Amino acid sequence: MKKWLAEIPKAELHLHLEGSLEPEMLFRLAGRNHIRLPWDSVESLRQAYAFNNLQEFLDLYYQGAAVLQTEQDFYDLTWAYLLKCQEQNVVHTEPFFDPQTHTARGIPFEAVITGISAALMDGRRLLGIHSGLILCFLRHLSEEEAFTTLQQALPYRDAFFAVGLDSSEVGHPPGKFRRVFASARAEGLKAVAHAGEEGSPEYIWEALDLLKIVRVDHGVRAIEDPKLIDRLVEEQIPLTVCPLSNIRLQVFRDMHQHNILQLLDKGVKVTVNSDDPAYFGGYLLENFQALQEGLGMTDRQALRLINNGLEARLVS
Repeated sequence: MKKWLAEIPKAELHLHLEGSLEPEMLFRLAGRNHIRLPWDSVESLRQAYAFNNLQEFLDLYYQGAAVLQTEQDFYDLTWAYLLKCQEQNVVHTEPFFDPQTHTARGIPFEAVITGISAALMDGRRLLGIHSGLILCFLRHLSEEEAFTTLQQALPYRDAFFAVGLDSSEVGHPPGKFRRVFASARAEGLKAVAHAGEEGSPEYIWEALDLLKIVRVDHGVRAIEDPKLIDRLVEEQIPLTVCPLSNIRLQVFRDMHQHNILQLLDKGVKVTVNSDDPAYFGGYLLENFQALQEGLGMTDRQALRLINNGLEARLVS
């Protein structure tokens, strides 16, 4: 299965650019920007990638992102991900970026979005990879801070097409950001949100009803609510599921327990994605391979998942 999975055109809809920061690049950027790291080698950093939950991962994720300082850094980060897309024949991607992770450190918003946008433009021109950028608000921060970020972003409105919601889920329900999402939609931006990863199915209901999202990021806990499943199927609302991430963050104990194929069989428009591949052990192709090895995914199921991803694109 590996050869045809690698060769078939695919889309990725749930990818955090900061989460594609490989240890080798992290050390290289730290050296370029004269940043002292708490790890003495790439290997010692990789050994730190053992997480018991989402928060443990986020703590390391934010620490690693500190090496991103300049427009060139953000270009290099994005370009490295696009080269991986080319290698795995990912022809369309809609990556997330977290401006608050950087502006809180004093990095100008312009440096972040200009570097990312330039790489995405070169990806279209030189690699033939179509893309659309999604700005995410950090849900552990306040809605007022999200409003500030939205205002910083609007002068660059042509560089991104949607807003999202990520970071620590439990204790930060989607409804907390109802007003800022309404403002973003008034600007013509589409909306997505992380919900139902660690949070309950009620978070998915809230994201749909209060934030008016058109795609659910993760959403695997939807299976606990039959009425929610019925709605997702009836309205064909996509879920951007990230199998390797779910295992590394203990959402499921191992891949044999993952419910993505159950959701697929119920008619939910589930898609496969890599989330934060530098931290979770694989990009898009490796996630598909993990489903084949851990769940016995068939060729027919793989094709349905791939087609779902292509159909769930929000930019054409």
